[in-house]
Amino acid sequence: MKRYVVLLRGINLGPRNRLKMADFREALEEARFENVQTLAQSGNAVVSDRGSASDAEKSVRKVLASKFGLDVDVIVRTAAALRKIVADDPLGKVATDGKLHFVVFCSSKHDSKLLPEVVPPEQLVARPLEIHTWCPKGVRDGKLMNTLGRKPPAPVTTFRNWNTVAKLVEMLDG
Repeated sequence: MKRYVVLLRGINLGPRNRLKMADFREALEEARFENVQTLAQSGNAVVSDRGSASDAEKSVRKVLASKFGLDVDVIVRTAAALRKIVADDPLGKVATDGKLHFVVFCSSKHDSKLLPEVVPPEQLVARPLEIHTWCPKGVRDGKLMNTLGRKPPAPVTTFRNWNTVAKLVEMLDG
């Protein structure tokens, strides 16, 4: 049995794509996933499954469509991949507040030509499947995350703040 982190894009933001995490958790359990845990209301789950990450992603999409009528993007990472992201932490010496340190998860290798120009004090460190950002002014007032949201560097992206990423790793280990 493998552990995976499931990240949904655009859940519970405004009136669209509303999804109660308790209902999502129950639907995942009915669909074959085990040890299902959810975190916050923004579409984060940790699950166990026998299949591959790709299989898990397809199954989650199917659950969202059939049970809730939702067509939202899903990114799945293995436990090992998420642990590596946290261990790597390329902005650890700069990012002093986990609420302002973000990881943009990409569905496939991003196009580095699409990465935005960085204006200090913001910072960006790109890895093949993730983009780490330090946005001391936050998402709304910072230029970097606004640009990444309008012009994503990969077909599907979703981001989480560092506190959430660290909590997901704790859930994997718990």
